Amino acid sequence: MGNREALIEGAKTCLREKGYTRTTARDIATAAGVSLAAIGYHFGSKDALLNEAMRQALNEWGEQVATAMTVGQDTEGDRARAAGSVARDRFVATWRLAVGTLSNPSARALWSTQFEVLSQGAHMPDLLKELSSMQAEAREGVATLFGAVDSDTDPVTVQQVGSFLQALLLGVVALWMFDPAQAPKGEDLAKAIELIAARLTTN
Repeated sequence: MGNREALIEGAKTCLREKGYTRTTARDIATAAGVSLAAIGYHFGSKDALLNEAMRQALNEWGEQVATAMTVGQDTEGDRARAAGSVARDRFVATWRLAVGTLSNPSARALWSTQFEVLSQGAHMPDLLKELSSMQAEAREGVATLFGAVDSDTDPVTVQQVGSFLQALLLGVVALWMFDPAQAPKGEDLAKAIELIAARLTTN
């Protein structure tokens, strides 16, 4: 592992253990086992490094859920196809897996760090601007993860669907952190969306 990769892994460790605002450049260098100067050489600044570490950590989380979904589809696919509810079952199962990751301290710490960044946004406008630039990719990833779009779905629709699911995901995670027992489950969300859709399409 080169210094650049070591710094990213060290930054991920710091994000999980200390959060965004409490992590110092020295913390990252120590966790990575490299010199402080390496941060400037490879990333230009500590914040740029932390942003990249957060982006990669979120992508890894999405990949973990997607991998778990693939396993679930292999074992439950025949039942879902027989019931004619593949899309709904995938939606419910993905929510179950996504929220289930919160029982993992590392995943929970990652979400806590995101909320920390949002709460500090007024004091860190440059950081919010940087993270905002990642949102298009994040929305596309969420829309794909939940099986809500196809490969031929137009980009505007992908972003609209992704924005909705992203907002829902952030809200559900926040509710889970307040009280896991009261947070909505995938089945609850699916039913609510169906009821709202029926209302919206009623003349």
